[in-house]
Amino acid sequence: MDTNAAPDAPEPPPEDAADLGRWALAQFPIGLAVYDRHNRLVTANDEMIRLSGLEPDRLPGRRLDELLPVAPFEEFARIGDEVLRTGRAVRADNYFVSPGDGRERAWASFFTPIKDAEGRTRGLSLAALDVTAEYRARQRLALVNDAGARIGTTLDMDRTAAELADSTVGRFADFVAVDLLAGGTGPGDGAGEGDGGRPRPGEAVALRHTARRWAVPEDPNAAAAGVPPSDSPGSPDTPASSTSPGGGYLCPPNSPPALALAAGKPARHRGDEPAVRSWAASTPALPPAVRARGIGSLLLVPLAAHDTVSGLALFVRHPDTEPFDDHDLLLAEEITARAAVCVENARRYARERAVALTLQRSLLPARLPGHAAVEVTSRYLPATAQAGIGGDWYDVIPLSGARVALVVGDVVGHGLQASATMGRLRAAVRTLADIDLPPDELLTHLDDLVVQLAQDRAAEARDGDGGDEARETDASCLYAVYDPVSRRLVAASADHPPPVLVTPDGTARFLELPPGPALGVGGLPFESLELEVPEGSLLALYTDGLVEGRGAGSGDEGGRLLRRTLARPAAGLERACDDVLAALLPERPADDVALLLARTRALDADRVGTWELPDHPASVADARKRVAAQLAAWGLEELAFTTELVVSELVTNAIRHAAPPIRLRLIRDGALICEVSDGSSTSPRMRRARAFDEGGRGLLLVAQLCRRWGTRFTSAGKTIWAEQPLSAAA
Repeated sequence: MDTNAAPDAPEPPPEDAADLGRWALAQFPIGLAVYDRHNRLVTANDEMIRLSGLEPDRLPGRRLDELLPVAPFEEFARIGDEVLRTGRAVRADNYFVSPGDGRERAWASFFTPIKDAEGRTRGLSLAALDVTAEYRARQRLALVNDAGARIGTTLDMDRTAAELADSTVGRFADFVAVDLLAGGTGPGDGAGEGDGGRPRPGEAVALRHTARRWAVPEDPNAAAAGVPPSDSPGSPDTPASSTSPGGGYLCPPNSPPALALAAGKPARHRGDEPAVRSWAASTPALPPAVRARGIGSLLLVPLAAHDTVSGLALFVRHPDTEPFDDHDLLLAEEITARAAVCVENARRYARERAVALTLQRSLLPARLPGHAAVEVTSRYLPATAQAGIGGDWYDVIPLSGARVALVVGDVVGHGLQASATMGRLRAAVRTLADIDLPPDELLTHLDDLVVQLAQDRAAEARDGDGGDEARETDASCLYAVYDPVSRRLVAASADHPPPVLVTPDGTARFLELPPGPALGVGGLPFESLELEVPEGSLLALYTDGLVEGRGAGSGDEGGRLLRRTLARPAAGLERACDDVLAALLPERPADDVALLLARTRALDADRVGTWELPDHPASVADARKRVAAQLAAWGLEELAFTTELVVSELVTNAIRHAAPPIRLRLIRDGALICEVSDGSSTSPRMRRARAFDEGGRGLLLVAQLCRRWGTRFTSAGKTIWAEQPLSAAA
């Protein structure tokens, strides 16, 4: 190697260096323009000339607002003046239709001052950079975030469909329709749509109009074209016409929507495709005004979740709008997938709610029994919140001695579990009431039952069989017994809202019952309140959802409003119930509400006969005479023989096996009731006498002669009662 050789000499500068600079400026892929100190165009490269859509010889010496006297170019001219005045660069971001190709583009425009060696501004350069891809990516991300926040706010299928349409119309599509599969029951009745799975290929698909939005301002021309009035905006900046959910329609077999639904996959179509033109010409899925405006591009996205298709989202862009691309298809699929999950959850919730509501209503009284002691009416309103049906219940239970029990209870929790627990508690209350337990004792036994239920569920949870049902069970209950003969009311509460008593003079007050623990706490006592109630008084029993219906923490205010509403005169109990619900509840109560109203009655003295009997065998004959005379006065002579026989057996048993004082009472109500009370707490027992036994047939005879009989215990002893139906003539 020759180390003494001279190094390669650099190539001399090309003779056309100035031409290279001009060529680079002219051919640069970004639009560039140079303006003088008066903000008039000096030169522009080929890309800027193409974007302007003007002839090159028209450009030099003109301002932007003279070349293109429309927004945003008037604003650009103003920005150029500002840069020339201040010498500071400015960036402007805009989204507008490019005059050169008529397409909407996002532009980043850079206004940069051109300065001489002394730093004086001698002109400015304008560079227009197409950032449409980045802009649309940001818009898509913003749309996804906004849709995620707006879709699925409730467990209502129609509302979710409307949220999907509202969040995409205007910003993503010119027209949006979200239609759910028909089949099952319609909107608003609590049942789910469809039967799961997906439509089969080659079959017509029945859809139900659910939500349709069109991103056009309402004007007479739109109305004349058949656009229905708007009921909700499409976006904050874009008014939208819409239709209410309603009728259904059929997608013909092998039409684009039917094929998309059968495949369970989204599809993108051009408006000029023969299949799209044929389907769009007459389909009820598109309003006439949308068809008249034309379809430039179309997205069909099934609402698919958990291997189930529940409906179809249809997105339309008109011919004068940028057509959908693959990115738009992915975006629509992502947004619709969220809506599909919400719709499917709503459908499952609707089915569970319908089952729970059916169970709840089947466990509540189908009708309240008529009773001489009280006039009653009731209301039950299931919750409309997402928590589901609760465990509120009420009951009216006829008791012995013409008395009646009024019950209202509330199981903590919602759903099928709460309804099932409510049914068990209501059955237990009826069973305990049938043995005539006082209110405080009845609640004690009911508390034991709830504790046992909780223990059983805890054991199931330990064994791995309880699942979510292993949660703690609590309930509240109010049990009241009214006696129309004495007009005495005895009531006890297990952590339940106090009843309201309205006397005939219009005074309304809460009964201050002794506080009792919630059912399920266990081990704590219950106490009763006893008071005399004037005839014609109104007694209101309710659950906490009534007084807390207008928001958490409003129980005190709700209670005052309840008392004021009940104190106002009403045409009847039915009207009083309606007035209470209208005054205290919002349109969509968040919790179940049970309301029981009872107007007290009193039995006239001439319908009750009472006698104190000496503790002597001779009292039996005297009792028969008194009973016969009383029945004759009531015109019930045909019942005299049976009643005398029953009285003889009961009084004889009291004299032989019990302790004084002994009292006989006859009550003429819906039936003839015979009661014998004594001072002993020994419970009688019916037994079968053998063939040659001299005794043991008394209670068996009473049971055969009467419709029903029983024993109730009091603080002073017990009462044995027997009830006979009155004759048809009576």
